[in-house]
Amino acid sequence: MADNVVLQNIKMLDGTSVDIVVEDKKIINIASPGTAIGERVIDYQNKAYVSSGWIDMHVHAFPEFDPYGDDIDEIGYKTGVTTIVDAGSTGADRIHDLVDNSRKSKTNVFAFLNISRIGLKRVDELSDLSLLNKEEVKRAVRENRDFIVGLKARISNSVVGANDIEPLKMAREFSRETGLPLMVHIGSGPPDINDVLDLLEKNDVITHFLNGKANNLFDNQGKPLSKFLKAMERGIHLDVGHGNASFSFKTAEQAKKHGIHFNTISTDIYRKNRLHGPVYNMANVLNKFLCLGYSLKEVISAVTADAAAWLNKPELGRIAKGDIANLTLFSVEDETIDLIDSDGEKRKADQRIEVKGVVVNGEYNEC
Repeated sequence: MADNVVLQNIKMLDGTSVDIVVEDKKIINIASPGTAIGERVIDYQNKAYVSSGWIDMHVHAFPEFDPYGDDIDEIGYKTGVTTIVDAGSTGADRIHDLVDNSRKSKTNVFAFLNISRIGLKRVDELSDLSLLNKEEVKRAVRENRDFIVGLKARISNSVVGANDIEPLKMAREFSRETGLPLMVHIGSGPPDINDVLDLLEKNDVITHFLNGKANNLFDNQGKPLSKFLKAMERGIHLDVGHGNASFSFKTAEQAKKHGIHFNTISTDIYRKNRLHGPVYNMANVLNKFLCLGYSLKEVISAVTADAAAWLNKPELGRIAKGDIANLTLFSVEDETIDLIDSDGEKRKADQRIEVKGVVVNGEYNEC
């Protein structure tokens, strides 16, 4: 690869056109369009946008686990995503293996640590409370402080079994002991969604917040639950986490109608829903929010600046001289496409985001 790469004639989200020069992994210049020179010049002819590198706040990137596993780079830079956050694939027993995998991959990786020591080795990981060991959680966090960004608790009936809300109460205690926020997966009850909401605090993440299940965040009339509104006032973070079974167009339309805005858009991607849908990749999920009527700026912010802000890594959510270069290049094509949610509902869209390339830690790759 050339030491010096010029991305020429690319559009910023505000419509202005620039050249971006990358050298020794960093952005060394943001110049007027068509003016920068370098060893390798890639001219986008104003047909593509550039944003800071996309961040996916909810993936499953531990390929050994089935069904919820995949290869880091297959769901990372190859799909236009320069930073992934593994959402609890591994617990204390295997977090070191995920760290080792990340060091062999191009994509940037962080993780939520599953509160069950076995992680997703099996899919009812919170049905046996003996697997929730506070000292093991604290040890894993202590040894991987730069890698672990929070704790993951999957609080739905198929995961907790007869334990109801007890695993979340334990997760809350683990959170206080480690100083890390929770990412809480919501789904079918019991436990009741209101009991879940009572335990959530500022900066905790609700993922799958637009799911269409009976135990969701909206009542039978489509209005947000009062405890949901109170949790939002406390500062919880709303994450999409599309997945196989956790994104509903109808629920998303209810949220939009009541002014409830996502904080981050994430995929909950793993091998099955990458290859066979309904997720496929981040661009496909973003298309669904364009289709719902959100602006390109809102949609891209949810996978750049807003995700970087929650991670407390602002450099990942901006394009600035001197920063390590993590960039996503994409076009918006006027094309009619069919989109499908997790419940089999379809919508027709008239625009499609297409990823053209990425710069990940200073290295340019076509997509």
